[in-house]
Amino acid sequence: MQDNRRMIWNFTKMQGAGNDFVVLDGVRQPIQLTPERARALADRHFGIGADQILLVEDPLDPNADFRYRIFNADGGEVEHCGNGARCFVRFVHEQGLSRRNPLRAEIATGLIVLREADDGQVSADMGQTTFTPDQLAFDATGLETRTSGADTLYGLDLPGESTPAWCSLVAISNPHAVMQVDDTEAFPVSRIGPAIESHHRFAQRVNAGFMQVLDRHHIRLRVYERGAGETLACGTGACAATVAGIRRGLLDSPVQVDTRGGALHIEWDGQTLRMRGPAITVFHGQVDIDALVASR
Repeated sequence: MQDNRRMIWNFTKMQGAGNDFVVLDGVRQPIQLTPERARALADRHFGIGADQILLVEDPLDPNADFRYRIFNADGGEVEHCGNGARCFVRFVHEQGLSRRNPLRAEIATGLIVLREADDGQVSADMGQTTFTPDQLAFDATGLETRTSGADTLYGLDLPGESTPAWCSLVAISNPHAVMQVDDTEAFPVSRIGPAIESHHRFAQRVNAGFMQVLDRHHIRLRVYERGAGETLACGTGACAATVAGIRRGLLDSPVQVDTRGGALHIEWDGQTLRMRGPAITVFHGQVDIDALVASR
């Protein structure tokens, strides 16, 4: 809805394992989502509050049902968001935009397939997984490495830390650095997370994951997300940690990933990567987007 004085956007607040989103229907209403507007929506004090803003649009790719775009809380557009993808398909079905199940969603790096189950869970085929430094815009020049199973760990020197942070590199459309820790609750994520996320060797920054292995099918995980800070859950982060653990020889598929916001279930056979978890609608509302921006 729009008039000459105000630009009113309809929105839906959603969450997947505590990772929360403002979802916008760009199919039935005109949405011009600038970084400034995304930051205003995500602001937890002066806006609605969210880890990411999700925008549903008509596809550019003729093989897709919809285009699905993701903006972090800092306003930057990113490639992928697994928990958001599950909320995307629930939103599309609840809003009556499509009855198709599965759905094919166009993201920045290709197509993903999503299915909503009768039990309320949503599964997502997460797309291509790669491990080479160039896929993460990572400069590995002169860096010490270690072999762990089929994986290569890279030692990142961090300011004020006496030992390197040994990380797996995993690209699941977006970049992840995964570090194994003894105890996720005791580990200083608030200090080490931002140091890895903004490390100078990552030209486009990185999502920093901290994984505690409980047994061969079960891990705990905390993620400091690029442009959002630590979130209660990160879907692509859960996938990255699972893949890294399997490649290191620590885990076997399927893997339950316990995040602070809930459990996610990941399967990986070396080729196909699939995630399953909840997608919950919290509330619907309207926002005067320009007034919101002006009030900050």
